[in-house]
Amino acid sequence: MTYLRPLIVFAGLLSVWQAAVSVFAVAPFILPGPLAVLEVARERYDILAGHAAVTLTEILLGLVFGTLLGAGSALVMAYFRQARSWLLPVLVVSQAVPVFALAPVLVLWFGYGVAPKVAMATLIIYFPVTAAFYDGLRRTEPGWVDLARTMGASKAAILSRIRIPAALPAFSSGLRVAAAVAPIGAVVGEWVGSSAGLGYYMLLMNGRVQTDAMFAALLILAIMAVVIYFLIDAALRRLVSWQADVDPASLS
Repeated sequence: MTYLRPLIVFAGLLSVWQAAVSVFAVAPFILPGPLAVLEVARERYDILAGHAAVTLTEILLGLVFGTLLGAGSALVMAYFRQARSWLLPVLVVSQAVPVFALAPVLVLWFGYGVAPKVAMATLIIYFPVTAAFYDGLRRTEPGWVDLARTMGASKAAILSRIRIPAALPAFSSGLRVAAAVAPIGAVVGEWVGSSAGLGYYMLLMNGRVQTDAMFAALLILAIMAVVIYFLIDAALRRLVSWQADVDPASLS
């Protein structure tokens, strides 16, 4: 039932979309109907599948590298106090400078292959993962840490046995945000310079005024992003299975 509701909402949105196109007689080159988009996706599934595989690779690699870099930065800042004064400015600058503005520079440095798109996705993912995990690490229940110190636990043991497990819910929240924004980095990188990928295909079809094919690529990208999010969400729920979900309505 949990996954049935999103499917019902998705089908409802498609129905409203089709009804709006039919009732208002919108020109196909402006807004094609979902039936036309699905037909194009069926006809060009082999081409779209190839571009989707490229974009999916970029997203997954960006998630891996961004998560590892963000988690590592958070651990360094939590474990080494002196490192905070060095890494925190880097963390702030990574958000102060628009990541999209770096896309042309990354393409110039790494070429038109997969590398600049992975770098873009990594940069976008880096901040939410680092900020959430670090916040979770430094907000560990002080009583737990004091008790561990009283029992003679080392700093490394406290970090691995207490602070990291306690920070996993916050880390999970950051990773969920990262999963939602990861496709942005890959697609923006493809828009700036690429020879493959769904973002590249969308630009190509837009230039040829094949709006239905452009929407087909967009639909596949949206489905792919949603699937990635739910898979990561399911994995994170298993990771922090000891944390019970609280209904916000019960708090009011």
